[in-house]
Amino acid sequence: MKAFIIDKYKSKDGGRIGQMPVPEPQADEVLVEVHAAGINLLDSKISNGEFKLILPYKTPFVLGHDVAGVVTRVGARVQQFKIGDEVYARPADHRIGTFADFIAVKEADLALKPKRLSMEEAASIPLVGLTAWQALIEKGNLKKGQKVFIQAGSGGVGTFAIQLAKHLGATVATTTSGANTELVKSLGADVVIDYKKDDFEKVLYGYDLVLNSQDGKTLEKSLRVLKPGGKLISISGPPDRDFAEEIGAPWYVKLIMRLLSAGARKKAKQLNVGFSFLFMKASGAQLKEITSLINSGTIIPVVDKVFPFESIQEAITYVESGRAKGKVVIKIK
Repeated sequence: MKAFIIDKYKSKDGGRIGQMPVPEPQADEVLVEVHAAGINLLDSKISNGEFKLILPYKTPFVLGHDVAGVVTRVGARVQQFKIGDEVYARPADHRIGTFADFIAVKEADLALKPKRLSMEEAASIPLVGLTAWQALIEKGNLKKGQKVFIQAGSGGVGTFAIQLAKHLGATVATTTSGANTELVKSLGADVVIDYKKDDFEKVLYGYDLVLNSQDGKTLEKSLRVLKPGGKLISISGPPDRDFAEEIGAPWYVKLIMRLLSAGARKKAKQLNVGFSFLFMKASGAQLKEITSLINSGTIIPVVDKVFPFESIQEAITYVESGRAKGKVVIKIK
């Protein structure tokens, strides 16, 4: 099968299109023929070796974290899916590889594709949808009437998180460029700050929750917009001790993560607010919840561009530029 292959970390060419064997599904897996795959900044970070400490992949490996396609084979213990089902998923860590003709996905990580979405639209959802769900609902416990600050509202996670937060009944503030103000307002943002003109720290105060996706300087400023007892959940780092425990990291990795997050944790403690790091996990059960919100029209996908598979390198470069509104997808079948 054709696939986008990483032969070594930090490769100058960023990867190559080549041939790989079709995966053999295990008893608890299904084989999915890939129709479309979403591209995420995480793909670049993994190929550059930025997560090698916590997610070491043995080269060569196939990149890609979002998939929409059709089930072509089912493992012996699979009960929820059958051949011909249209499905989507964010495969589990160490089981990635959606930039290919086929991928084997664990049954527990898979969900039926939302009926109202095309394959390309469905492929844009899993990673950003699960990230927003786990940040706002699972970790953030966001409630009706609360205030949440979602950074980079026109990005992949932002466009989904704004809609989810509004569904939960929260007041939503976000940052974006002036050109994207109408987009984020249409998704439900109540307070929109043009980051090129204004400093959000001087506008926002008394917030219950912050979803941080930017750098360390922005994180520190974001802690100050929280009310006492508020929480900041960061998806861009630094990783903390709880995350190290969660992944069963060796002692030296736990020590490194403790040191990396020391500044953020200290600042949060001084301000009497919470800080935690989120590295989203695959979950078919949560994707089913997301599917129901999509099928009801509560959440709509925001897709910037769809590239052909042959232009995958161009698509990755476009995502790295930070200019995409919503998600970028590659069409494989």
